[in-house]
Amino acid sequence: MSKESWEKWERFLAPEVLRTNLIMASVYIAAFEVLKNTIVDRIRDFYITGYDGKDWIVDPKYKEGVLSRNRSPVYASLDWLAEAGAITDNDIAVFTHAKEYRNMLAHELTRMLMNGLPDDFSERFAEMVALLDKIEKWWIINVEIPTNPDFAGKEDEIDEEGIVPGPIISLRMMLDVALGSDEDAHFYIREFKRQMDGG
Repeated sequence: MSKESWEKWERFLAPEVLRTNLIMASVYIAAFEVLKNTIVDRIRDFYITGYDGKDWIVDPKYKEGVLSRNRSPVYASLDWLAEAGAITDNDIAVFTHAKEYRNMLAHELTRMLMNGLPDDFSERFAEMVALLDKIEKWWIINVEIPTNPDFAGKEDEIDEEGIVPGPIISLRMMLDVALGSDEDAHFYIREFKRQMDGG
């Protein structure tokens, strides 16, 4: 066995390294699914007009105004978001790159665990999370706040920079539980139990 092969096996079999890389790859894949769902579901939910007892009723304008833009519901939704001013063409390129990266991780995971995660992993992950944050904040600032009567006349008081969307909080919790210290990892379950027990 060559020295290079030996080093690959040694890296692959080291529990701390393997566990961390496996968790990071899994979190990336999960984060991508959150991003994809945000892109599609936020717009679809916007077009929901009611419930018929079995399923949500989606306005036909959703098919005409969104899905007709592209065979892919995701890219049709991205085009809608770009037209609405929520994202740019560069953001769409970021999503495409994130999708390619996700596919690479999912289909070549064993090879990557042997060789180590790509050098630009952290940068790509941060880029994807930033896009998720941008889209979620756009919905909050441009749709949820203006349509919520509780915020009527208070729009100027809102600290837009201080808004932390739910999916971003979920990702932070996931990372803390998966990769944080024991204290970080157990914080959320303790708080959850405390809330369930009445505070």
